[in-house]
Amino acid sequence: MKTSSRTAPKFRLLTLAIAATLVLGACAKQAKVEQDIGSRPEAPREQERQVAAGDSNEVLDSIVITGSRIRVDEQRPHKLERPVGVDDSIVADEPMVLAEMAPPPSPPAPPAPSAHMKILASPAVQSAGVAAIPPASPYDPANREQYAERKDNNVKQVSDEPVSTFSIDVDTGSYSNVRRMLAQGHLPPADAVRAEEFINYFDYGFSAPETRKQPFSVHTELAPAPWNSKRHLLMVGLKGYEIAQESIPASNLVFLIDTSGSMDSADKIGLLKQSFALMVPKLRAQDRISLVVYAGSAGLVLPPTPGDQHETILAALERLTAGGSTNGGEGITLAYEQARRAFIRDGVNRVILATDGDFNVGLVDNEALKSMVSEQRQSGVSLTTLGFGQGNYNDELSEQLADVGNGNHAYIDTLQEGHKVLVEEMSSTLFTIAKDVKIQIEFNPAQVAEYRLIGYENRMLAREDFNNDRVDAGEIGAGHDVTALYEVALVGSGGEQMDPLRYGQKASSKPAAAELAFLKLRYKAPDAETSELITYPIERHQISGTVSARMGFASAVAAFADRLRGGEHIGGFSFTEISKLARQHKGQDPFGYRDEFIGLLDRAQSLSGETAPKVSVAQ
Repeated sequence: MKTSSRTAPKFRLLTLAIAATLVLGACAKQAKVEQDIGSRPEAPREQERQVAAGDSNEVLDSIVITGSRIRVDEQRPHKLERPVGVDDSIVADEPMVLAEMAPPPSPPAPPAPSAHMKILASPAVQSAGVAAIPPASPYDPANREQYAERKDNNVKQVSDEPVSTFSIDVDTGSYSNVRRMLAQGHLPPADAVRAEEFINYFDYGFSAPETRKQPFSVHTELAPAPWNSKRHLLMVGLKGYEIAQESIPASNLVFLIDTSGSMDSADKIGLLKQSFALMVPKLRAQDRISLVVYAGSAGLVLPPTPGDQHETILAALERLTAGGSTNGGEGITLAYEQARRAFIRDGVNRVILATDGDFNVGLVDNEALKSMVSEQRQSGVSLTTLGFGQGNYNDELSEQLADVGNGNHAYIDTLQEGHKVLVEEMSSTLFTIAKDVKIQIEFNPAQVAEYRLIGYENRMLAREDFNNDRVDAGEIGAGHDVTALYEVALVGSGGEQMDPLRYGQKASSKPAAAELAFLKLRYKAPDAETSELITYPIERHQISGTVSARMGFASAVAAFADRLRGGEHIGGFSFTEISKLARQHKGQDPFGYRDEFIGLLDRAQSLSGETAPKVSVAQ
């Protein structure tokens, strides 16, 4: 068949276009092969040296993480061809330049996604659901996770020891860490369970104070113990005044991120980056954000940057990967230097340490690290610790550093938890409304025979510490709840566990015959050095014959913690009975945390081998 003169030119043009496409495709394929074998060109380096932790006034132009050391590159634009890892660079303060490439003959490719989209594109991130990461590996009984040994508080006889004194604690890390273990199919070690952190994970709906003259409201409640109707539970709840997020003073935040080799997994550096990305859109122009990383050495990745430069902050986060040993002490030193450099008077000044706690080079002694943090808090910079990962997680160190750093500790096991800690609870995490908060209760021996404080074992204080303003105690943030439970046996109730003293003297009940106990609290304003005193009598008529939804759910949480630790204090009260109690008193659950708790109870019951309840819930 002949081709017409009008058709022939079109056919020749089509042939040339196909040939050009094949040639360009071959060139692109060759360029990809060269990139994959690491043949990308590098600009010449004029200097190379180890980064010193004390060199805080020099901002790094770029950082190359090579195993356990970090080197400084000369200032240059950097092509972002892949995430930062071994032998890659992080540019701290230079504009990012995309790699140049020839335009394709077909319609142009869509623009590269922003740093924000790279981190937040997944539906899980957009909905603050479970992190879009692979499940953690099965539990290894030979792992190196570290938990401080602890013994439950003993039952105290009021005639012998009528006064109980402790510091508040707003940490929640134990609960979410144990949740991770149960989700992976194994019961936790007893020392991983801290009852007060289980209880304080939940909001019990305490009303906030009407004015800010007193920074928190105080609530008490008395009701029969669900596991033994001959005993009672005394609840003491504090609720800090609330502040809108936009009203939080300007914040100077230093993210101190562990990028050592031990962090190289999806549930560590991967989840860390996703969680921090959720917080970034909430940052404001008046905030200042710095980013310090540490592996074998520490380096400044992002100097103090206005909080509204979201893309710059997210880009720095998105490029981080892990490798090398862990010099946590050097990183902490550099982070505090940056915090002091960008210090905001009358603002929030805080270091946020994200780590698995596996410090293995440099300053590694726990007591020395705690001393360093304790000294640094005198500068007005507090410390929050966020735990990640498993296998080598150092829970003991992470919790204790936060305690001495005037901060709080949380463990992030899912992206939903990251959203809870860094978005939902940002105001309470960042803005301290009262510091050195102590609680002291004196029980009336004419009314109360015995008592036991549930949890707070590592926050107990000597009786004389209550009036000593030089003794450090816990902080409470805006909108924070703090809850404590005592199990008490009233005189003549039949719930006593110890015989009365043969030669003990009974205190006179005439001055306060109706009082069961006398509650005292001390606190300091954030910028004060002298404490204020609050007192409340707790009277017998406050005892309720039934368990409220608030008390019922809190007691279920306390019982769960005790059962996981062996069930020494709740007798035969089983996981099944605890689950029934939690369901009866679930109350409002806007974020689904209580439903999740009930699911964990059922999971623990299955793992423990329990098949049926042994006792009924006391009414």
